[in-house]
Amino acid sequence: MTDSTPKTIDTLLTETRQFAPSSEFSAQANINSQDIVDAAHTDWQDWWASWAAKLTWDKKWDRVLEWDSPFAKWFDGGKLNASVQCLDRHVEAGLGDRVAYFWEGEPGDTRELTYQDMLDGVCKTANGLRELGIEKGDRVTLYMPMVPELAMAVLACSRIGAIFSVVFAGFSATSLKDRIHDQQAKLVICADATWRRGSILDLKTVVNEAVEQCPSIENVLVYTRGGDCVSAASDINRDVAWADLIDKQSDVCAPESMDAEDVLFILYTSGTTGQPKGIVHTTGGYLTGAYTTTQLVFDLKPESDVYWCTADIGWITGHSYIVFGPMANGATQVMYEGAPNHPGLDRFWELVDKYQVSIFYTAPTAIRAFMKWGDKHPAAHDLSSLRLLGTVGEPINPEAWIWYSKHIGNEICPIVDTWWQTETGGIMITPLPGITHTVPGSATKAFPGIEAVIVDDDGNEIEGAGAGYLALTHPWPSMLRGIWGDNERYKDTYWSRFPGKYFAGDGVKRDEDGNLWVLGRVDDVMNVSGHRLSTMEIESSLVAHPSVAEAAVIGMSHDLKGQAPVGFVILLGDQQPSDELAQELRAFVATEIGALARPEAIYFTPELPKTRSGKIMRRLLRDVAEGKEIGDLTTLADSSVLEALTAEYNQRNA
Repeated sequence: MTDSTPKTIDTLLTETRQFAPSSEFSAQANINSQDIVDAAHTDWQDWWASWAAKLTWDKKWDRVLEWDSPFAKWFDGGKLNASVQCLDRHVEAGLGDRVAYFWEGEPGDTRELTYQDMLDGVCKTANGLRELGIEKGDRVTLYMPMVPELAMAVLACSRIGAIFSVVFAGFSATSLKDRIHDQQAKLVICADATWRRGSILDLKTVVNEAVEQCPSIENVLVYTRGGDCVSAASDINRDVAWADLIDKQSDVCAPESMDAEDVLFILYTSGTTGQPKGIVHTTGGYLTGAYTTTQLVFDLKPESDVYWCTADIGWITGHSYIVFGPMANGATQVMYEGAPNHPGLDRFWELVDKYQVSIFYTAPTAIRAFMKWGDKHPAAHDLSSLRLLGTVGEPINPEAWIWYSKHIGNEICPIVDTWWQTETGGIMITPLPGITHTVPGSATKAFPGIEAVIVDDDGNEIEGAGAGYLALTHPWPSMLRGIWGDNERYKDTYWSRFPGKYFAGDGVKRDEDGNLWVLGRVDDVMNVSGHRLSTMEIESSLVAHPSVAEAAVIGMSHDLKGQAPVGFVILLGDQQPSDELAQELRAFVATEIGALARPEAIYFTPELPKTRSGKIMRRLLRDVAEGKEIGDLTTLADSSVLEALTAEYNQRNA
């Protein structure tokens, strides 16, 4: 191949830097032998059963797996309770005084809750729910900020067998209403407000507007966070104050013994349009997956680590890696209410220093923001307590990975770049920090017991190096059990494209060393003059330029090429937009990847349109680039970003 030949998806992302785990880290790692991994892949059902056995069961299962594709039953016949895994068994083992959460509110108020404190709070909350008439199988919608009472409410629902559904406390009243209506919830648990960047955000008004359109709601349980700052209207026949109901309850509540396949929660995927898509997770398998992956991916040592996942419990990351996974392992965690840049751009590093965090798990979006804000902010704090870093949410470009390693991990901490989904319930592809040679930008290998394959358009598996669609070939315990109320949609969405295989919706590349590179959603793969190019690949190239902090690339319709890439770029520090810089960036991509990948246009922007979970909304950028009417904004975090981009487009194309 000559330099003038356009490169395709099969030859891109040829990152060669590899980082072996240190001998010191490997020596103490929870997995430090490839033999364990090989055995798990050979007999994957036995592997998962061995981890399920580490949980506390009221009754052991009759069979490990019953598989009638695409429907799975894991540990069928077994009985257990999710809250017992997270609380009772640790307290009964004499660990009641261990800190479960160091909680920090955005204004700086703090709380320290032990496992005994959490058990007491969960039992009181569960008893309060029962007083409101909530029974096993009833649905409860939660709309709360990152306060300990949200974790208590989640575990209280699981204690009495109610099916909970957390809606991120930032969604609109319409989004909340749609989710309540879909699950026919009887109760909403909310907070009156939350703090965000120094301001009180009113949540109760949103809830009021939503429940007025939801006749299934009988009560709204309101936790006070904003105090006198919020004066949203109350309905005396519907609203119940948390302090009035919960605080008076007994701190003893017998847990409901649940079947392993009883539904634990419903979580609606972000970005849904039309009818909400409620992903269903059940009790025994989900807990097994969250418990196992937390311990092995993060090399968790509950007796000594302080773990901080910066996600919100409103997302699956918060379910699996703030509540159930860490708590089932008896971990000590940091929970933070507010924004990473308030009151200063160093807030996260201040908290790492303050609480001596040893395991830190965040999103590539946040890492790129940290890069943009500058190296001086982490440098101003002692981050020497950190021993492992993680990333989640979307593919991370190699330059951000390297920055993360250097400026946060001091080039000592292994980085676990994890791929998984709301649907998978737990991490599917990841380095194992004690044995994996990590590669910047690659999630490396499938987790033990997970079989990830690459298939072509016809569903044929691709062996060795190559690229195509990411699929999973056999069931795993934490997999979704369906879409709430719509099994046909479940089959059509996830199992119809490649029969017998779960299709994740992502493109993937496998390199010569067998490492997997998740390239993002397949609808973010462009067909440029007959050549397939991933938006993630071009984004990585743009971010590798010394002037760029973050980039998003979309494929816009093009009369000659079919599609053409367009870049939206956030500049580093005091770099200023200019036509000359735009041309330089276009040429840089052409040099790095090939002329075919040269962006048709570059738009400079101070921010990118993102969901409230931090994912870039490329479909909206596509609407801007093509001058179309802007689509659904339901999950957009900040509409002003899109208004500014639209104004720039109109000015440029006037």
